[in-house]
Amino acid sequence: MSSKGKKRVVLPTRPAPPTVEQILEDVRGAPPNDPVFTALAPEEPPDLSPRAEDPEARLEQLYQQSRAYVAMNERLRQAGDTLRQKFEDLRQADKRLEQDVSHVTSATS
Repeated sequence: MSSKGKKRVVLPTRPAPPTVEQILEDVRGAPPNDPVFTALAPEEPPDLSPRAEDPEARLEQLYQQSRAYVAMNERLRQAGDTLRQKFEDLRQADKRLEQDVSHVTSATS
């Protein structure tokens, strides 16, 4: 059977991406123990109990909270960099795939 006799498979169109409102609604409806919220949580959260009676302990607590905040910001920055790189890799793979499909379809026409 020749290639002209084969049925061409038509792929369904991609769904539209969610709107910002839909994303926010989804995040607000997620339970607090959802992996999205717990994946980057520190293994041992700093002690957040107020100890106003001991100023030294309060200063140490604030220091530890600040360190945790800075560490989390660094992890988020690195995660953002990684996501940007993976996005660019996917974009390049998409271009190569489109070129390959174009070559295949022009070769079979």
